[in-house]
Amino acid sequence: IGTMIDGDYDFLIKLLALGDSGVGKTTFLYRYTDNKFNPKFITTVGIDFREKRVVYNSAGPNGTTGKTFKVHLQLWDTAGQERFRSLTTAFFRDAMGFLLMFDLTSQQSFLNVRNWMSKAQERTFLENKLILVCPSPSFLESIRMLHPKKHLHFKEKYVVPYFETSAATGHNVEKAVITLLDLIMKRMEQCVDKTPVSDAANGGNSKLDPEKTEEKKCAC
Repeated sequence: IGTMIDGDYDFLIKLLALGDSGVGKTTFLYRYTDNKFNPKFITTVGIDFREKRVVYNSAGPNGTTGKTFKVHLQLWDTAGQERFRSLTTAFFRDAMGFLLMFDLTSQQSFLNVRNWMSKAQERTFLENKLILVCPSPSFLESIRMLHPKKHLHFKEKYVVPYFETSAATGHNVEKAVITLLDLIMKRMEQCVDKTPVSDAANGGNSKLDPEKTEEKKCAC
């Protein structure tokens, strides 16, 4: 996956970051889109988003490179406070993937991941969405509150990819987003392969359209 500076795009992919206030959602997204780290804690008011354009290379047979797509990523940053909860959940339906975040130094934020997942289940079909658990650990490993076995149990129970990331150093930040994007793109390609549309039926345009894919009730 490479960065695309300008020009049009083939896909608009919307990702939603969920988690308690203070777990590092804003600094994570800022590190990914701008490759910078802001150590100051700034509480997100309501909802905000950051954008980045990338070139996605799909995998072909036998390890070869398949099709190349221009992807415009919208990464929505949500407030974790209860008073903004109704505003945050209004964006669940449009999200194509979720970044569930918690702080390794806060056991409560880890336990609340299940609550965030339940709220998403109430408003969208999780079997049609792809969820990535992406914790944001503190710099101080000595005050780590959660045992790795808890993370493993959660991963096995919900069958989700898991990354320990650091917005301060950039560790695993890009890898986490790329993994989620790769899962989404593969699912979309599978849907299109199963529901072929002729050029004539598509107005003479054979370019993949994520909105039309959703209309076909595809599991994307």
